Amino acid sequence: MTLSRRRLGMQGLRVGAVGLGCMGMSQCYGPADEEESIVVLHRSIELGCDFFDTAEAYGPYTNEELLGRAFRDRREKVVIASKFGFRFKNGRQVGAETDSRPDSIRRAVEGSLRRLQSDYIDLLYQHRIDREVPIEDVAGTVAELVREGKVRFFGLSEVGGATLRRAHAVHPVSALQSEYSLWERNLEGDVIPVLRELGIGLVPFCPLGRGFLAGGVKCAEEYPEGDTRRFDERYRASNYDSNVKAAQTLFNIAQAKGARPAQIALAWLLHKGDDIVPIPGTKRRIYLEQNVGADTVQLTAADIQTLDKALATGTVSGNRYPDWMMAGIDR
Repeated sequence: MTLSRRRLGMQGLRVGAVGLGCMGMSQCYGPADEEESIVVLHRSIELGCDFFDTAEAYGPYTNEELLGRAFRDRREKVVIASKFGFRFKNGRQVGAETDSRPDSIRRAVEGSLRRLQSDYIDLLYQHRIDREVPIEDVAGTVAELVREGKVRFFGLSEVGGATLRRAHAVHPVSALQSEYSLWERNLEGDVIPVLRELGIGLVPFCPLGRGFLAGGVKCAEEYPEGDTRRFDERYRASNYDSNVKAAQTLFNIAQAKGARPAQIALAWLLHKGDDIVPIPGTKRRIYLEQNVGADTVQLTAADIQTLDKALATGTVSGNRYPDWMMAGIDR
């Protein structure tokens, strides 16, 4: 079982068709075991899953440190994406406050390089738009870092088409990272067409709806303290029951094909274009191997149409983020 390869952008970035979101190894989904996490990271490479997503904000800092320890003797085998753009004080993130001033970007990159034990970051994203700093200044700073060899490719996260165009005019954007999945379709109207026009790849995070589309989920109140699903609107109260019903078509197709629901949800994304590389997160080998297996799942045009209709915009109950987090998304 080895992943096929895909291209992100037009600048030469190539990765396995399914990446690995590493945030959950450090926060948000309950405690993680570092030894098992490193086993998962190493097993990923064996499977051809060589695209790893982290950020200075994850921990904060501890997730990059984890990847640094895991990959220090095999850096040439992996493609690491990290992110800058939030503000920190005394080692803690200051809410959703952003800081993408050029000098702050440079400090963030130096910190990431040190924690990753690397001379370069393969793909550097702005984590969230900074409304106080023109995107042209951000793109220009990253362009300088590319020329210096500290960054290989430039990415943006959760921005709209207009911002993409402005940034891309200064320095080529190789990838947009945004939430996109069977039940979060917000990019389809005006963002994906811009990506295709400009030749920018799409990296969907939360491609399994924070685990909901993998099946076997529980309502919010049943998750332990430290698990962000306790506060996820889509897992709470009547929204939960409604969303289980909405996802039933996915579960039925998975059963009919002898596949896991997560594999069908990822295969749906992979069938939407060869410029799409989802990054499901996991800290367990069994789920990693299942997710990688999505690359071989075949969906017919009828399957795609059925899934599109069953989980169309408006069929999912609850917002994906609280209002204070949605305020940082450039839509």
